[in-house]
Amino acid sequence: MKMFEDYKTKITLTVDWADLDLFGHVNNVAFFRYIQAARVSYCDKIGLGSLNNTELGFIVASTHCDFKMPLNYPEQITVYTRVDSVGKTSFALSHIIGNSKQEIVAHGKDVLVVFDYTKGEKSLINEGLIKRMSSVDQRELTNKLY
Repeated sequence: MKMFEDYKTKITLTVDWADLDLFGHVNNVAFFRYIQAARVSYCDKIGLGSLNNTELGFIVASTHCDFKMPLNYPEQITVYTRVDSVGKTSFALSHIIGNSKQEIVAHGKDVLVVFDYTKGEKSLINEGLIKRMSSVDQRELTNKLY
C-alpha cells in the first residue's frame, strides 16, 4: 500500500488474547511491545544486537506512540519501521502499525543511543553503521548532529 512504501522493514505479529483489556480491545501497553519487537528486529538487521555485550548495542532514550484506532483480537498486524534521522550518537526510528485491512492503527517513534557495553559509554555512529542503515532502508542516510 502506498502509505507504507517508504518503510522497507516490516514484521508481522499476531494479537494475543493476553493483549486485551477489559473492554475487549488491545491495551495500550501491548502497542509498546509491538514497537519493541520492530525496534529489536531492525537493530538486529543493522548489527546492533540488543543482547550483545561484546560489540555495540543500543539503549532506548525515548519511545512514543500515537493511537489512531482500536485493535481487536484476533488480528494480524504489521509493524513497518524506518530511520527518521541519524545524529552523532543516536538515531530516530519511525514505526507504523497497520491492521489486516492495511489501516493505520498507531504511529510510534523511538530515539536510540548507540552504546558500547564494553566501555560502558555511548558511541559515535560510524560510516559502517550508516551504510547498513541505508541498505536496510533502501535510501541514502547521513549524520545530522542533534
